[in-house]
Amino acid sequence: MTHTRIGIVWNPSKVEQADLHDAVVGVFDDSYDVRWWETTPEDPGRGMAREARDDARDLVIAVGGDGTVRAVAEALAGSETALGIVPQGTGNLLARNLEVPLNDVTAALERIRDAEARRIDLGWVSYDGTEHAFAVMVGFGIDAQMLVETDDDLKSKAGWLAYVEAMGRALAGTEMTEITLAIDGEKAVALRGHTMLIGNCGMVQGGIRLLPDAVLDDGKLDVLMVSADGALQWLDTLRSFVWDNGIRRLFGATDEAVSTDSTRHLPVERIDVELATPLMFEIDGEEMGEVSAFEVRVEPGALLVR
Repeated sequence: MTHTRIGIVWNPSKVEQADLHDAVVGVFDDSYDVRWWETTPEDPGRGMAREARDDARDLVIAVGGDGTVRAVAEALAGSETALGIVPQGTGNLLARNLEVPLNDVTAALERIRDAEARRIDLGWVSYDGTEHAFAVMVGFGIDAQMLVETDDDLKSKAGWLAYVEAMGRALAGTEMTEITLAIDGEKAVALRGHTMLIGNCGMVQGGIRLLPDAVLDDGKLDVLMVSADGALQWLDTLRSFVWDNGIRRLFGATDEAVSTDSTRHLPVERIDVELATPLMFEIDGEEMGEVSAFEVRVEPGALLVR
C-alpha cells in the first residue's frame, strides 16, 4: 500500500504542539506517513518546506499565520507538492479566499484530507535586489499604513477589528505621491495616488473584497489604485467599495469591478512601479519597510493547493 507522505510545517508561537498533534492523529490515520518541521524566528518556513519537498512529501501543511503560509508557498512554487493550510493567524488571507475553515484545526485538516488538489496562480514581487512570492496581495498606502498603525496589543485581543481602529490614523498618515507605472511592457505613464494594491485574490478581514475581479487561477493579477483626496472623493471611494463593487455586484447588477475618478481597477500580468516618495510596503499583510520602486509579475498555475 502506498502511503500519502505529509509534511507538517508549524509555527510554535501560534499553536501548542500537543493540541496540533492530537488533531493530526485524529484526522490522518496510519495510512499516512507524517513528518514534522518546526519554524523558527529566523526562518518562517521556507527552509522547512524545501526540506519537505525534497523529502518527496506529497502534501505540506502550513500551520500558522500568513507569514508561514507565504513562506511555504514560496518554497513549493512550481512543484508537484501540494499546500494545505491550517490558519492560525490574525488575517488568514489566503485561507479566507480558499474558504478554509477558520478557528477550527480539525475542520481545516479534514478539508485538506478530503479536498481535490487544484492549481492557483502565484505573484512575485521584486525590489531592492530581492524577489518574494505572494499568494494574496502586495501594496502601499492605506493597506500597508494600517499595518504600521495597528496596535499589537489590540490586535492580539480583538483580531481583525484592530485594523478598523487603525483606519482613521492610516488615512491621516497617507499622502499623495507621484507614481510612474508600466503595465505589461507598455509605455510608462505618470499619475498621482496614495494607495495601490496588486493581488491574486481580493478578500481581506471582515469579508471586505478590495479586489472584486480577482480570481485565484485566471493567470492575471488585479490592481486597485486609489487617488482620493478630500472628503468628497473619499465618499466616492467608499461608495465604490460598498455599493458598486459590493451590494450591486452581490445582486448581479454588475459583473466586473466599477472604476471611478478616484478608484481604478485593472487586470495585469506584469506591472513596474516607481514612486517619487518612498512608501511603506506590505506583502500578504506583512510590513516590509519602505520602497521606492518594485516590479510585480504573475506565475500562472504555480501552486498546487488542497
